[in-house]
Amino acid sequence: MDANYFDLSDDTPVYVISVAAQLSGLHPQTLRQYDRLGLVSPGRTAGRGRLYSTRDIVMLREVQRLSQEEGINLAGIKRILALETENLRMREEIGRLRSEIAMIRALIQYQLPPA
Repeated sequence: MDANYFDLSDDTPVYVISVAAQLSGLHPQTLRQYDRLGLVSPGRTAGRGRLYSTRDIVMLREVQRLSQEEGINLAGIKRILALETENLRMREEIGRLRSEIAMIRALIQYQLPPA
């Protein structure tokens, strides 16, 4: 059987709140608060229950680390997470643009007669 038989990724919401709380080391009420504040927004079941992904669990741990070890308040953590997300998006865009530039350069070089 293929290791990824169920086509699960790190973003697939699979953990109910009690399991996510246990895996992250946080109380379920803390997870609900983080969701309300928009720090970690899990997927939802048809009945509107929260379902957390592996990536959500990692984010919950990071929020807790920033809060406990770094002493950053939740508003600051929300800003940090937003900046990190934007940074990742921009890096992906830069990679895409670099690929396009390389393709355009190759096309130009291919179409120009030899000097």
